[in-house]
Amino acid sequence: MKIHEYQGKEILRQFGVPTPRGLACFTVDEAVAAAQQLGGSVWVVKAQIHAGGRGKGGGVKVVRSPEEVKLAAQHILGMHLVTHQTGKDGQVVRRLLIEEGMQITQEFYLGMVVDRSSQRVVVLASSEGGMEIEEVAKHHPEKIHKLRIDPAAGLLATEAAQIAKKIGIPDAAITEVVIALQGLYRAFVEKDAMLAEINPLVLTADNHVIALDAKFNFDSNALYRHPEIIAYRDLDEEDPAEIEASKFDLSYISLDGDIGCLVNGAGLAMATMDIIKLYGGSPANFLDVGGGATTEKVTEAFKLMLKNPNIKAILVNIFGGIMKCDVIAEGVVAAAREVSLSVPLVVRLEGTNVDLGKKILAESGLPIISGSDMADAAEKVVAAARSK
Repeated sequence: MKIHEYQGKEILRQFGVPTPRGLACFTVDEAVAAAQQLGGSVWVVKAQIHAGGRGKGGGVKVVRSPEEVKLAAQHILGMHLVTHQTGKDGQVVRRLLIEEGMQITQEFYLGMVVDRSSQRVVVLASSEGGMEIEEVAKHHPEKIHKLRIDPAAGLLATEAAQIAKKIGIPDAAITEVVIALQGLYRAFVEKDAMLAEINPLVLTADNHVIALDAKFNFDSNALYRHPEIIAYRDLDEEDPAEIEASKFDLSYISLDGDIGCLVNGAGLAMATMDIIKLYGGSPANFLDVGGGATTEKVTEAFKLMLKNPNIKAILVNIFGGIMKCDVIAEGVVAAAREVSLSVPLVVRLEGTNVDLGKKILAESGLPIISGSDMADAAEKVVAAARSK
């Protein structure tokens, strides 16, 4: 689950990380009032969407009068902001953050992710703040410093200080960076985050450090422990199909291909998408119905896929373990009939009650194409999609 920048900064402040004063707004009038409430002579008008690269896309404006605040807010609110993370259609801006201006002398990057190989949280820090960390890694990998944190000890002040020195923080600001790093680590662990970034962390003219941006991604499987994080959820920023899928406990992610995939198990779903690509096709979605799929869940899964106008064929790839093949076959037949399936359907079944499942499909009277194995099924569904 993702949240907005202003929400991330609320979390940072809870853990002692300094941020600029700012106010979230939903209208132009609120934006002007926010600037007047903050005071000063320089403000930053920032689009709030769940994507990076907002500045390059025209979603961040530095302004120097209430009239400029108004004009910037009018321009940004409602715009389809296109960044490298939104896709070509962009994301509609419905919220703004109005912040006080800052006198910045240097920019740094701080981030934390889970390193699965070491099973620890790893700190990423760089002197190249304001840039995407992927670009820094590509062109200047030597400027990224990493530290794997002992979960029993947490992030020690001495470790944080060493990281700060490596990225060029001046001695006068080391203590504040240590506080920021330790606060970011506590927020990461206590809120069950999967990613936390401050990019940039800025050094001001008077040697103070401020988190000028904040990005958090949270583990959706841990949200039951965090109603305060769930309250941050912005459904306008999410794919409507993915929202609908969550109501039926389906794991669904929209992609840009034309072959729908219905699979049980995340690993098998990934392998299915890979083999579709191998045979020259392009998956339209990731869809895991789980090990306890019912006829209702399978039907809803078909409905979700068919809402995508780009779908030209569907591949159902099931390995029956906990989920029996005959139950899935009954669900597929019922779903195909209910939605009046109009695109080719390829089904590959393997596992418990596979013969009974294949019999149900064969006797259904529906034009279902049978795949003998994954390769055969992938080859057939790609051919079917190309024939449409």
